[in-house]
Amino acid sequence: MKYNFTSIIDRRGRDSIAVDLMSGFGPESPKEGFDIIPMWVADMNFPTVPTIQEAIIERAKHPMFGYFQPSREYYHSIIKWHENRNGATDLKAVHIGYENGVLGCVISAINAFSAPGDCVLLHSPTYIGFTESLGNNGRKIIHSDLIQDEDGVWRMDYEDMDAKLKKYKIHVAIFCSPHNPCGRVWEREEIEKTMEVYKENDCVVISDEIWSDIILYNNKHIPTQSISEDARNRTVAVYAPSKTFNLAGLVGAYHIIYSKYLRDRVRAQGSKSHYNAVNVLSVHALIGAYKPEGYEWVDELCQVLAENIDYACDHILKNYKGVKFFKPQGTYMVFLNCEQWCRKHNITLTELYKAGTDVGVMWQDGSPFNSPYAIRLNLALPKLKIIEAFERLDKYVFRI
Repeated sequence: MKYNFTSIIDRRGRDSIAVDLMSGFGPESPKEGFDIIPMWVADMNFPTVPTIQEAIIERAKHPMFGYFQPSREYYHSIIKWHENRNGATDLKAVHIGYENGVLGCVISAINAFSAPGDCVLLHSPTYIGFTESLGNNGRKIIHSDLIQDEDGVWRMDYEDMDAKLKKYKIHVAIFCSPHNPCGRVWEREEIEKTMEVYKENDCVVISDEIWSDIILYNNKHIPTQSISEDARNRTVAVYAPSKTFNLAGLVGAYHIIYSKYLRDRVRAQGSKSHYNAVNVLSVHALIGAYKPEGYEWVDELCQVLAENIDYACDHILKNYKGVKFFKPQGTYMVFLNCEQWCRKHNITLTELYKAGTDVGVMWQDGSPFNSPYAIRLNLALPKLKIIEAFERLDKYVFRI
C-alpha cells in the first residue's frame, strides 16, 4: 500500500482521550501490567493522509490568524469531493455551510424546527451523541427500534415509524446514514421508503452522514438528498472529514442544505450562540484532506478496515459462542450483542465489560446506545494490535 496503516504510534501524552482516558465518560484505567489498546471512542489509530499536515503547516507559516472567511478553494474541495464520491452534480457553494461539529448543526436544526418539550424520532440503537444533545436541549426522544431480519441484517420498521410520528405529532426526525452504531449502509429503496414516511408526516429530516466515506465490501453510500426532489428540500445533511481522516480534535464539519427556507432557519440558529465561527486550521485541514491523495488514502483505509473486520468477526464467530453481531457494511465499529453469552455464563454486561478494560482492551459499554447487552468495538487500529486485543480477550475474558 502507498500509505501507512501498520505503524504502532504512541499517543500517550498527546491529549488523546482514547489512551490518556481524560474524558470522564470512558473506561477506567487497566490493571497494573496491562497497557491500553484503544478500541472504544470512535477515532482511529492510523496516521492521517500527509497532505493534511502539509496544508496546516503551510498555513501556519503565515503569522496572521485573524478573522476570516473560508476561501473558494474550501467550497470547491467539498463540491468536487461530493461529485466524485457521491455523484452530486448540482452542489453549489451557497448550499454549503461551515459547522464546528455535526452535533452542533443537529442542535441548530432541532432548535430551528422544534421547541423544548417536543418529541424527536430516532432509530434505536441510538448514537449517544444524539441522546445527550437532545436531552440537554429539552427534547423528548421517541425511539423506533431497528429490527434484525432472519440474516441478522438491521432493518427499519416503516409502520412503527409512521405510527410514532403520528402518535406523538413529531415533525423533526434524525436519520443516521450510514447507521451508527449498527453499521448499516442503507440501500436506495430503504431510504426511499423512509423519506416517504417523513414526507407523509411533514417531517424535517436531519441526516447525519458523517460516516459516508467509510463504506466497506462494495456497498455504496446513497445521499439522503439524492433520493427525490422532496427529500432534497426537506433534509438538512451534515458531513465532516473528521471520521474519515481522524480530525475530531481539529473540529470542523459542514452542512449541505438545498432549501433556502431550511438553510436560513438553520443558519440563524447556528449564529445565535456564536459557537460557529470558522476555524482557520480546520478549513485548511479539509482542503488538504480532499486533495487527490485523500481519495487514494480513503480507498486504502476502507480496504484495511475490511480486513480488520473480517479478522475480528471470524474470531468472534469461532471462539465466543453466544456473542452475536452484524458484520458492518460501513464505519469501523462492530456492535456486539452479548446477552446470550452473559446469560449462559451468569455474568452481567458490566462484569464482562470490566473484565476487558481490566486487561487493557478499552472497548465501549453499549448500553447508553439503548442496547442493554451491547459492547461497541472500534477496529480502526493496526492489525497487530487487534490480534493482541483478541489474545487478551481469549485468555482473560472469554476463557469460561
